Amino acid sequence: MILLKSGSLPRVREWAETLNLRHDEALATLDDEGVEIESWFLFSRNDEDFLICYMRSEDIVRAQEAVTRSLHEIDAYHQQFQQDTWAKGQLTELLVDLDATLPRS
Repeated sequence: MILLKSGSLPRVREWAETLNLRHDEALATLDDEGVEIESWFLFSRNDEDFLICYMRSEDIVRAQEAVTRSLHEIDAYHQQFQQDTWAKGQLTELLVDLDATLPRS
């Protein structure tokens, strides 16, 4: 969960719109990172705004390393977005991850 800097909500909405408009480029970065799913949610509470990110990857460490050496413009854009808007991040713990697309035993 990421606490956003005060007043950054317009920038967050612009970032989300940009990612949606540059959908194919964003998906190409996921391929490079080995990420199957990446979803972002906006959550507001007590006059504070948060982003919650859900990512699914077979190897999250590989995914994080791929981001650091990415040549995609959209990854540089996202890195700048983080610097501009993120106040503090906190890791969350996965408790349940159900996937109806996987074969059942």
